[in-house]
Amino acid sequence: MTSRTSPARRALLILASTAVALGVAAVPAHADRGHGHDHDHGPHPAAAPLVIAHRGASGYRPEHTLAAYRLAIRMGADYVEPDLVSTRDGVLVARHENEISGTTDVAAHPELADRRTTKTIDGVAVTGWFTEDLTLAELKTLRAKERLPEVRPGNTRYDGRFQIPTLEEVVDLVRRESRRRGRVIGIAPETKHPTYFDSIGLSLEEPLVRTLRRHGLDRRNAEVVIQSFESGNLRELARMTRVPLVQLVERPEQVAPAQLADIATYAAWVGPTKDLVLPRDAGGAIGAPSTLVRDAHRAGLKVVTWTMRVENQFLPANHRLGTDPNAKGDLAGEIAAFLDAGVDALFSDNPDIAVAARDRWVRKARRAA
Repeated sequence: MTSRTSPARRALLILASTAVALGVAAVPAHADRGHGHDHDHGPHPAAAPLVIAHRGASGYRPEHTLAAYRLAIRMGADYVEPDLVSTRDGVLVARHENEISGTTDVAAHPELADRRTTKTIDGVAVTGWFTEDLTLAELKTLRAKERLPEVRPGNTRYDGRFQIPTLEEVVDLVRRESRRRGRVIGIAPETKHPTYFDSIGLSLEEPLVRTLRRHGLDRRNAEVVIQSFESGNLRELARMTRVPLVQLVERPEQVAPAQLADIATYAAWVGPTKDLVLPRDAGGAIGAPSTLVRDAHRAGLKVVTWTMRVENQFLPANHRLGTDPNAKGDLAGEIAAFLDAGVDALFSDNPDIAVAARDRWVRKARRAA
């Protein structure tokens, strides 16, 4: 970052502004004791940089299951992320993709064999089973499985144990856990392939907003942010709901100052992939940050980056430990580097590590200030 603001001063600015952008109440956050992954990390203000559990605690449980979300909350995550697709009968469910052969046991269901097909989704031919071809009742007969069994073999012991949750079930879980734990927990739904779903008459935006309104969450200070890679549906959502929106981006041309200024007309956040914030050198190591965070803040946007994962293959070269691509590396060190770069929030598959790293960073920043 080329700004002359000191790291300590920048940290204090982040702490002061993040809660305002999301409308998060200043409620102490603490995980309960007595579980293998629990972190009793003590009170910290909700204005600290946020940890969003990417598809739940997906480093430890099959992604997008109530078990993954529940564990993420237990680990101290500030928000959980349900990616949203639609069933044939218009119910929003939590899956990263509408093609579900890689995350469920659908292939083992002979009664659904005739549903296997090939479709073009956002210009790409995809073969498999699709949520929009199954009713919710049919989808509930399936069970989730680990998406990356070679990378996370320990997660496979949970294969077949969990159903696919609806958005309604995720919201209910988050509200119950918020009451039980005495801290605010947010949700960060992402609409997946919204233009495609519009084209087949299963729009995602209306049922999402209806669900938020039904739970009293369609307000600017609700513990909700809505994300999308598509700008058209975010512009539509900006006219439909008062919750903050996140424009996800993955290409350098999307974060030029003019583009950031345009994003700020309909969204409160920009969500760049990691390499746009901390570019990697020829050897795969991260060093000095780009100007993205500075430029986004100047445009009035907050920055959330993705995705922090503990395995070496997902880490920059200077934070890997050993040569096994599936071994655990120095995720905490990578997270500290991104917090030093000024991001306001981050997505992580490993919310326990992310929360602990964030809390250490906050304490260090306060001592330095």
